[in-house]
Amino acid sequence: MSNFCAAPNCTIRSNESASPFFRFPRDTERCKQWVDNCHCKDLEDKTPDQLNRHYRLCVNHFEPSMICKASPYRTKLKDNATPTIFDLTSHLNNPQCRQRKRIKELSKAEAGQVKERKKDSVDQSKTNKNYAEGQDDSETNTTQLTSKEKEHREYLKSLFEVIVVLGKQNIPLNRHTKEVQESKCLTPSNFKALLEYRMNAGGDEALRRFEMSAVNAECCTFTQQRQMMEVCESCIREELLQEVREVRFFSLVTDDVVEISGESHLPMFLRFLDQANCLREEFVGFLPFEGEDETLMERLLTEVTKKWGLNMDYCRGQAHFSSGVHSSKMKAIATKLTEMYPTAVYTPRSTCALNASLASGVALTGVQIVMSTFKKIESFFNEASSLQLELENAISIFYQGNEEKANDLKEACRTNWTVRHDAFEVAVDVLESLLLCMDSVHDNEDLRWSDQVTNDALEISEALADFEFVASLVVLKNTLSFTRAFGKNLQGPTMDVYFAANSLTAVLHSLNEVSDNIDVYHEFWFEEAVNLAAALEIPVKVPRLYLRKHHPESGTEIQPESYFKEHLTAPVVSHVINELNDLFSENHLNALRCLTLVPAVMGQLKFNTSEENNVEMYRNDLPNADTLPTELHCWRVKWKHRGKVTLPSTVHETLQLAEVKFFPNVLAFLRVLCNLPVLSLDVDGDASRKRFQMYLENTPDKHRSKSLAFLNIHYNARHDLDVMVDSYIKMYPENESHEQVCQPVD
Repeated sequence: MSNFCAAPNCTIRSNESASPFFRFPRDTERCKQWVDNCHCKDLEDKTPDQLNRHYRLCVNHFEPSMICKASPYRTKLKDNATPTIFDLTSHLNNPQCRQRKRIKELSKAEAGQVKERKKDSVDQSKTNKNYAEGQDDSETNTTQLTSKEKEHREYLKSLFEVIVVLGKQNIPLNRHTKEVQESKCLTPSNFKALLEYRMNAGGDEALRRFEMSAVNAECCTFTQQRQMMEVCESCIREELLQEVREVRFFSLVTDDVVEISGESHLPMFLRFLDQANCLREEFVGFLPFEGEDETLMERLLTEVTKKWGLNMDYCRGQAHFSSGVHSSKMKAIATKLTEMYPTAVYTPRSTCALNASLASGVALTGVQIVMSTFKKIESFFNEASSLQLELENAISIFYQGNEEKANDLKEACRTNWTVRHDAFEVAVDVLESLLLCMDSVHDNEDLRWSDQVTNDALEISEALADFEFVASLVVLKNTLSFTRAFGKNLQGPTMDVYFAANSLTAVLHSLNEVSDNIDVYHEFWFEEAVNLAAALEIPVKVPRLYLRKHHPESGTEIQPESYFKEHLTAPVVSHVINELNDLFSENHLNALRCLTLVPAVMGQLKFNTSEENNVEMYRNDLPNADTLPTELHCWRVKWKHRGKVTLPSTVHETLQLAEVKFFPNVLAFLRVLCNLPVLSLDVDGDASRKRFQMYLENTPDKHRSKSLAFLNIHYNARHDLDVMVDSYIKMYPENESHEQVCQPVD
């Protein structure tokens, strides 16, 4: 972001002046008005998002009536503020000066308007000055800060700045536990070290109190650091939540439960279409995941509605990814949310393959072993490229007579195949090669691998060489083969998503046929598992844990085939059918059928569409629902007679059209529709999720922090240190005094 004012002929810099600077608004109409008033050619081709991120105007370009003091130390603009004070002529007096900002040539009419605005601005300034002089002196005195208070606030700003830097760089404030911190031989905490570095660097008058305090004084206690981290998180989140409130509609998305400092937390995301019509999915925090279903549900709603200030009546979708024991709780929460808010449609997540999501939700030991082993395999081969080469050598050995198949498997294994739609098919094909690779790495005959790598290889090898793993893998492969193409289309182009919604009936019909003839299908699938186990020299047996819990009567023996049919095949098929019915309710399918509003889909159907029957659920979201049929007819006619041109093929492309604003109902409905979590995000829409995954991968459990994680994930978010200081003093007034900030340590 530039540190100079974007206005023509203005030389004010934020690092050289105390003048407040203001960002361009994200709202398209207001942003255009700002750009028009600036008369700067360099700004005209920029999007509202680019202007908001990279350009600012100083306070000198706003009338005094447009400015309000939010606090004694923060200046804000009013909601409808527009810059009107610009110098567009001084460069004419010095033609030889080099202008970095190109000024748009003014017509006579525009020049007259500029002069009129200047005159009005002068008059308004005089009025405001006269009004200010007549104000009561007592009011002025209440907003004045003493020098000690100003110094204290500057000091707090320094502390907040250190915390923000540590958080955004993912550096823990203290890497030592409380017990170890008492040892005198340890280095100081990262927080204290960075604070001392700033002090030694000089130029920071606010840190003088640290020098003036006692030698054994603790500048900022651990409790105060934690409080400051929470304030940082809250202030940055508020900027994000304000964007969501402005656009009203959003969807609630959660990820799998994670461990932070030994406690379980639920990662939460908000999906929304911002003012620039960019679809985003932003991380908004962690929710403690302890207690029964009702407790979790109440905690979630309290967080969203009371703490974040969002209205759940505007929630238009929900998606949850969970595994193992957490699946039942998240399913209960999703069901309860749907009952309370019918428009919060329960859907799959666009960022996760449908088959992976369906398998993760199966609360069976064998299936969870498969899914956890997949994660270990992915992490294992990400350690070093040489491990990937070892696997490719093993594939070459097993597929010597089928080079084409070997090359396909090698290519698949170079990707994150464990999260692909065909992950289970690839796993079955590569299982023998994978086991050979793990055994070779564990043997470590040439001493190429470290102890950690060989131990990881042994752990994966033991999981692969168990018949319960093999049987579960084969059953998942065959069951989810019916949903593979369906799930892939859901994450494909908008046209594929539309046709996928209409193919669900066929998918469910096939799965119900399997369920009705489970004996026949299980016989074939079990035989496949037995043959694969024989090739790997794995004995076919009932899981040891089951035999320990259920002691068979003397003289009787539990047959593996009957056991796996009752405890694996039948439950997996039943789970997939039930989950598909829950994920693709009638409301969800009706919403997906409305993708015919996208011109390319409409054209594929020869413009023979009827969305009127599918929009009933969103009727209250439309500005004028009574005119919808007529508007939809005009929308179809418009594109039908467009000629041989490339039609917009996504909701995002359609929303970018200038003429869509002449169809207010269509515009409103498309903005609501794209909030569905099942629809793919824009190119940069999932940046927050990628940062979230990177944080989990790169940060050990014991060093994770909810607040620091939030700062790291939103490393490019804007932050206002003055607001943080203000919030901190209001939330913790007992820490405001100098004596309580620097306390002697016993």
